Amino acid sequence: MNKLMIEPSPHIRSAWTTQKVMLNVIIALLPALIAAVIIFGLRALTLTVICCTACVLFEWLFCLITKKESTISDLSAIVTGMLLAFNLPVDLPEYMAVIGCFVAIFIVKMLFGGIGQNFANPAITGRIVLMLSFTSYMSSWTAPFAYKDGVDAVVSATPLVAAEEQLPTLMDMFLGVRAGCMGETCALALLIGGIFLVARGLISPVTPVAFVGTVAVCALMISGGDLNYMMYQVLSGGLILGAVFMATDYSTTPLTTWGKLIFGVGCGLLTFLIREFAALPEGVSYSILLMNILTPYIDKITVPRALGARRGAK
Repeated sequence: MNKLMIEPSPHIRSAWTTQKVMLNVIIALLPALIAAVIIFGLRALTLTVICCTACVLFEWLFCLITKKESTISDLSAIVTGMLLAFNLPVDLPEYMAVIGCFVAIFIVKMLFGGIGQNFANPAITGRIVLMLSFTSYMSSWTAPFAYKDGVDAVVSATPLVAAEEQLPTLMDMFLGVRAGCMGETCALALLIGGIFLVARGLISPVTPVAFVGTVAVCALMISGGDLNYMMYQVLSGGLILGAVFMATDYSTTPLTTWGKLIFGVGCGLLTFLIREFAALPEGVSYSILLMNILTPYIDKITVPRALGARRGAK
């Protein structure tokens, strides 16, 4: 028997499959989902299920139309659905959420070749399209625990647009007792999920720490060292959700450690600049999308040289 095996690389394979990775991401997202249900009611679970179902159906339909092998078993469509749902107001009409799912899966993910080949984060792009198309709906927020009062929705300002006297306490911000997209409010739940992913070795802490740290440093600088202002900037909006779960996406973020650092700092700078000087109160989604576009160039300048190779050598 010929023991010489000839096959293309990679020759060393990890036990981690795409399905296992995505299953762990889903587990990491569950604390934020539970927090969203507690804070905003069962409507949060319903919208999440709708988004996950729509994403899976759109991916299956694309594979059917293009006569490709179905890829829905890798669970990546469910992750996209959960992330998109977490970036939506809890009372957004269902058909709008489904439109966002179509953009995320059909256009951003599958048209570019599927998982690992899309240049931008599908969930973020879906959210931005919804924000530009249905601005009033995407900027109407439900107050926490409004469902307990027996009303459908109570419009409330987010911390980034509220007057100072209306701001929730820092503890409320940390626990998610504030208005906002349903999966972004509870920093505690998001940090639990992030720590889980780091402990499992599925994400590097470099990008999230650089992302959040840059926003914190910028806030301290512009406020003259006001710690309260810095903490509100860190805990407001979708900063932690974006830094932990979307700025660490494998296919749309840099591969090298230096690249991850540059990516995180770039996201942090853009987020703070948009918040402070643009007409938008929040900039996390736009900053990640812009840095996604720069990822190939970041990888190019940070890729380590092969041993013995010289710069410019081919």
